[in-house]
Amino acid sequence: MPGEQTRSPVTVRYWAGARAVAGVDEDVLDGCATVAQAAAAVVRLHPGLVAVVPVSTLLLDGRATSGDTALPAGAVLEVLPPFAGG
Repeated sequence: MPGEQTRSPVTVRYWAGARAVAGVDEDVLDGCATVAQAAAAVVRLHPGLVAVVPVSTLLLDGRATSGDTALPAGAVLEVLPPFAGG
């Protein structure tokens, strides 16, 4: 239909504690136009991520990003929680 936008799937990859909470390495999402929409979608899929996503660095195709950033077709969004170490 005119004016309708179709979004290509976006792959969301989880690292470290995010992976442990989600219980999967990655998800493929449809219909997310922005990073914020994808973040909300993964929290709906894996409610335990509600505490992890807000403190995580989100990488869009390898670069740090923010919630209002548009998701291009075929993008990879990574959830990288903070972790301690030395």
